[in-house]
Amino acid sequence: MKNIQAKLQTFAGAMMVPIILLVLVGFFVGIGSAFTNYILEEGTLFYNLLTMITNLGFYFMNTLQLWFAVAISFTLAKKEKGWAAFAGLVLFLTYMRGIEAWAGFEGWTAETTSIEALVANGYSQNEALNFNAIWSSAFGMFGYNMGIFSGLISGLLTAWIHNKLVDIQLPAMFAFFAGTKFVVMICAIASIPLAIATYYIWPYIASGLQGITGFITSSGLFGTFLFGTLDKALLPFGIHHLIAFPIEYSSVGGTMEIDGVVYEGVKNIINGQAASADATGYITRNFTNGRLLFQLAGLPGAAFAMYKCARKENRKKIAALLVPAVFTLAMVGISEPIEYTFLFVAPALYWLVYAPLCGLCYVLAEVFEISINGTALFFMIPNLFQPHKVHAIHALWLLPLTFVVYYFAFKFCIEKWDLPTPGRGEAEVKLMSKKEYNAIKGGQADGASTGSEEDSLEVRIIEALGGADNIETVTCCASRLRVTVKDDTLIASDDDFKNYLEAMGVVRAKNAVQVIYGVRVQGITTKVKDILHLD
Repeated sequence: MKNIQAKLQTFAGAMMVPIILLVLVGFFVGIGSAFTNYILEEGTLFYNLLTMITNLGFYFMNTLQLWFAVAISFTLAKKEKGWAAFAGLVLFLTYMRGIEAWAGFEGWTAETTSIEALVANGYSQNEALNFNAIWSSAFGMFGYNMGIFSGLISGLLTAWIHNKLVDIQLPAMFAFFAGTKFVVMICAIASIPLAIATYYIWPYIASGLQGITGFITSSGLFGTFLFGTLDKALLPFGIHHLIAFPIEYSSVGGTMEIDGVVYEGVKNIINGQAASADATGYITRNFTNGRLLFQLAGLPGAAFAMYKCARKENRKKIAALLVPAVFTLAMVGISEPIEYTFLFVAPALYWLVYAPLCGLCYVLAEVFEISINGTALFFMIPNLFQPHKVHAIHALWLLPLTFVVYYFAFKFCIEKWDLPTPGRGEAEVKLMSKKEYNAIKGGQADGASTGSEEDSLEVRIIEALGGADNIETVTCCASRLRVTVKDDTLIASDDDFKNYLEAMGVVRAKNAVQVIYGVRVQGITTKVKDILHLD
């Protein structure tokens, strides 16, 4: 089970790579469209520049499957990542072309799958609509409408082939084709059976996805509550993206035609509505607006409860810990710095109180039809330019209500069961030199000399992970340093990471470990990879 969890964690981290860019794309599309639709005159320099930026953003959105293929190939490769990304691109494009070719052999083209042609050949109107929906054209090629799933399949297969064959040696006469070049060739060849298999299997998968969409659509508020609760309940395992991404970026989250363009997934639909001059609002049931309530009010209420429950002599120190975390949460929506302050010391508080409360926030946002672009202050800036699309008047009283509910719920639970939230227990949060860290890790007496005081945090992190020789891969998502190791018994304890290495928490799954550092994680990851000479 832990091995499966480790693989899912690694996969979820890889999926974050293109999504991070897509978040910014949505931000710029919202602002660019606002100016071109309502403010600037057509033909001016700034109009043309912002139009170009908007169009580039939509191009990225409409070709997301390609970026998933490349990003997953790159991220999951253990070495020679650049070659892996190239191989992922090759496999994806040949895979798409292969599906088109095999469909053509079976008589299916853009013309023969049109609703008119299908009806003329005996299909009922409903059958024609359903069958037509599984086909589309992308990158100048006709094939199945697979969305991001084609990129996921391509990226996963490429990474597997690459990691298996990147070190392969061939006879001397074929030595030129060994290693990375061999991987590219095998990926191109593997796309042929993959395309044929997909041609026959995908209609069943598509039918299953339509069933999931139907369940979500028909389950009403229960489905909303379940999604919101699971979104938070799965976060400690690092696999919460796996439930959110299909809703946000694929047809599982619904489709909508806007200005003649079909958008899939609630995030893409919202971006399409932001860019449309004719749209009058954003979809209300988008499964993300609930985050507005607990990110801007719920978690700050929980943080205030932890502050009030701390010992008086510790409150100043706790405020210094929580206030920056609340600010980060409100501005960019990264919630983990606060969540991990109580998750590891009071897990029951997280799963039995916090996660269900978050599910209720999703329900309240839907019941009162809160409709807004973005759930963190920075990403809500486009709303200032298109206020007529925002329907969030109920948030004015839901936000203070959410703050109060979270505050009293957390305060009651902490005091009732004497939960060791920050400032109540004996553990102290402090930084530590390499000398001190090694002394504790090695069981040495205080003051024993083990290294230079000038060694960086990143060097100490590497040693805490068992040393350079124990580390296989290093990646990160928005808030977590994600590492795979050879021997997990060599990894330092969670307390060492939290008390001495500035981490907010640690998630383990066999040979995969995630160290939570919040918004600092990108810089830490880059330095760790530089030290280890990883690409």
